[in-house]
Amino acid sequence: QVLLQESGGGSVQAGGSLRLSCAASGRTFSTYDMGWFRQAPGKEREFVATISRSGGRVYYADSVKGRFTISRDNAKNTVYLQMNSLKPEDTAVYYCAREASRSPFPVVVRHEYDYWGQGTQVTVSS
Repeated sequence: QVLLQESGGGSVQAGGSLRLSCAASGRTFSTYDMGWFRQAPGKEREFVATISRSGGRVYYADSVKGRFTISRDNAKNTVYLQMNSLKPEDTAVYYCAREASRSPFPVVVRHEYDYWGQGTQVTVSS
């Protein structure tokens, strides 16, 4: 069983920043690619960013490229999402997830991620 726990969400004004963290249990964290997804009210859960197991490769959705940065610290079993220049359309519940399919990087589809956190709310006001 793998537990993922997000933190760092909150409410900010447009143009502000937040840093999300996702702490993982277990000893195999460094052997899996990790991802961030988000889900806005009434919308499907969508891909945001992913990072390879070593942290050497990253990939972003076009909607966040240049504003968000994904990183990880394998010694701390933690993956981060630094979000800058936030926009109202970034408002959503943000989830971290473990990529399980071992498909070639990057993996952007939900069903290839097996463990998910409970989510953290991010609200951006205009």
